[in-house]
Amino acid sequence: MDLSLSAEHEMLRDTVRRFAETEMSPLVEHAEETETFPRQLFRLWAEQGLLGVRYPESDGGSGFDKLADCIVREEFSRVNQAFASAWSAHTHLGIWPIWKTGTQAQKERFFLPALQGEKIAAFGLSEPDGGSDIRAMRTKATKVDGGWRLNGSKLYITNAPIADFILVAARTAPELKPESISLFIVEQPDPGFRITALKKHGIRGSETGLIYIEDAFVPDDCLLGEVTGTYPVILDSLSENRVGVAANCVGIAQGAFEASLDYARSRVVRGRTIGAYQAIAHRLADMSAEIEAARWLVNYGAWRVDQGEIDAATAARVKLIASETALRVTESAVRLHGGAGIMREYAVGRFHNDAMVYVIGEGTAEIQRNIISRSLGLEKP
Repeated sequence: MDLSLSAEHEMLRDTVRRFAETEMSPLVEHAEETETFPRQLFRLWAEQGLLGVRYPESDGGSGFDKLADCIVREEFSRVNQAFASAWSAHTHLGIWPIWKTGTQAQKERFFLPALQGEKIAAFGLSEPDGGSDIRAMRTKATKVDGGWRLNGSKLYITNAPIADFILVAARTAPELKPESISLFIVEQPDPGFRITALKKHGIRGSETGLIYIEDAFVPDDCLLGEVTGTYPVILDSLSENRVGVAANCVGIAQGAFEASLDYARSRVVRGRTIGAYQAIAHRLADMSAEIEAARWLVNYGAWRVDQGEIDAATAARVKLIASETALRVTESAVRLHGGAGIMREYAVGRFHNDAMVYVIGEGTAEIQRNIISRSLGLEKP
């Protein structure tokens, strides 16, 4: 098992880093202050081939692998996690199930325009009452002539206020079994969808919504794959995406670490830079070591995905460790900055707020521990 980066991976990393610093970084302040996402980024990402980075060239993608996907995520998150969140919700959650299971007509209508930056995707899974518990889903789809009627609600849906289509999970049968949950592709705007933008402390530059669904009609050809029972696809998508989100967490931690290192080298106290004091130097050493360990674990998870061997427990371990690492590192960054750490002109406070999102989002840390516990043969907590 070789987890080192190939020459192509290193070239991709360098290219994406330059792009993020020159094209994305200047947009961060306005996006964070106004809590609006700069939609032109989707066009720019498409021009760089970054919306389809992990999809085969034969399907319109760039032909890279999951490791490349994680490299892009880390470099984006190093600059701004909100932009990386919008990218992730679009390139994986919103279209991966369509690529994996959709009909050719669905791919041509939704997947390909999404790769080209012509349509923005979102993924409606979490609900107000269920949160990370998919089996507690209450959104229902009732069969009617020519299609389905959807009723329910979705909460904390990234890209919902700006989406051209939303992949919506709904219960098509009352039983708690895999064949009872299906995915529907719903074009926006839709008269049956009422989307309210949410105000957030973290990832402020990505637009997140609360969705109320009332008697929304979805034609048969917008049922994913034109078959019910796509619950296993949801689980596979979440497992792979948790490895990707872990890469986002490494990027958050890396961005906070670099800001802290710069500050420690420039801030002078009593005639010495604060980095010359052992207490600060050791804090930075710990931050560096934790980030490197998390990065290698993410690379291992990406390798497992590329081998077709990723499982829920492995994905949970990767996401748990990376997200907890990001939280610890960003807290250290804020504390290292002292009073400056809570000033909005410094990025470390933003990094810390964004890290908080990912011990909760994409499956809480507690949910990850539940998954790992079950893999050990233990009773569910």
